[in-house]
Amino acid sequence: MENPPTILLVLALLCVSVVATTRTKLQSINNLDVVGICKSMVETQGYTCQEHQVTTEDGYILGLQRIPKGRSGNEIADRQPVLLQHGLLLDASSWLLNPPDQSLAFILADNGFDVWLANSRGTKSSRGHTSLSPDDDPSYWDWSWDELASHDLPAFFHYVNNQTGQKLHYVGHSLGTLTALAAFSQEKLLNLLRSAALLAPVAYLGQMSSLFVRILMDIFLAEKLKLLGLHEFPNGQTQQLVEFICTLPGIDCSNLLTTITGPNCCLSSSSKDALFKHFPEPTATKNFIHLSQMVRRGTLKMHDYDLEDTNMEHYNQPTPPAYNMTNIPKNVPLFLSYGLRDKLSDANDVGLLLDNLKDHDKDKLVVQYREEYAHIDFILSMNANQVVYDPLMAFFRLH
Repeated sequence: MENPPTILLVLALLCVSVVATTRTKLQSINNLDVVGICKSMVETQGYTCQEHQVTTEDGYILGLQRIPKGRSGNEIADRQPVLLQHGLLLDASSWLLNPPDQSLAFILADNGFDVWLANSRGTKSSRGHTSLSPDDDPSYWDWSWDELASHDLPAFFHYVNNQTGQKLHYVGHSLGTLTALAAFSQEKLLNLLRSAALLAPVAYLGQMSSLFVRILMDIFLAEKLKLLGLHEFPNGQTQQLVEFICTLPGIDCSNLLTTITGPNCCLSSSSKDALFKHFPEPTATKNFIHLSQMVRRGTLKMHDYDLEDTNMEHYNQPTPPAYNMTNIPKNVPLFLSYGLRDKLSDANDVGLLLDNLKDHDKDKLVVQYREEYAHIDFILSMNANQVVYDPLMAFFRLH
């Protein structure tokens, strides 16, 4: 798609607005950090909650919340730890937005699990670093989901293992499934893993059907933002750009969530309101560039610097290495749940992933297909507790 002049005008407006609003935005984030997820979202529901911090090998200080027991307070010996990893532009709050009997984190705690909630680098709970500032150092944002798989996820796994002395169950949603699959395909973390549940799984993105997101990626938006020196996404006021895309043919923004993610079947108005109070969480512009490459090229590779010399510096080869899903060991217990209406984790892309897993041990792979579900249903649907979470917990108990 060619770049219409209006797009360039909006980008210029974005650049100007960032200069004026970044300081205010960051101050707001710092104020929110004082409260924290435990006090604002978990303890208010009657659960015990602990705030932890984890430092990655490359110096990022990540927030991690723990719900060690259920609301009843009944002590259960040998509670098995479960690590929950959120998706793109969200944080750990995404597992806590519904009432306790509908939110996976609370359900797991009430059913005898030791629940740990991860927050990826750059989100409100995870903006610390041993030497870099997210406000002043562009190098703080020099990462994509490659680093989430190679640094954040191992840091969380090792920390929870050290705290509990046990192997982990894992639940990922969306981007949280991609990072896990990437790590597993390199046979990492498997010595610490009991089993993994992947909700709205993402490996391939070439057939993603969200027209709204494809437009953002086809106009090379993230690449343009990076050229403008905007390393954090979203940057300041992005409302102008959203409003412009909503005027394009085929884009219906009367329900923006449906336009982006697909027609979710079973969200309450209160859960949607709660979602948008916590969305969007910051990520790196470089992360969006990496995901855009996957959408445009249909590949599953590490971030491409688009210069052979730069790729050589990072990878010792002129093109980025691929993540090979067929390398995931056949005996890793995997529970996959995906939906027909999902416009981000498209059913055809999930089909490619399942093709790569066709030789997986039959007793170690459970695949659930929900015709009525779209992308957000897996974390916010009013009936997910029955149709997704009950089978998920049954799978965990087998392993």
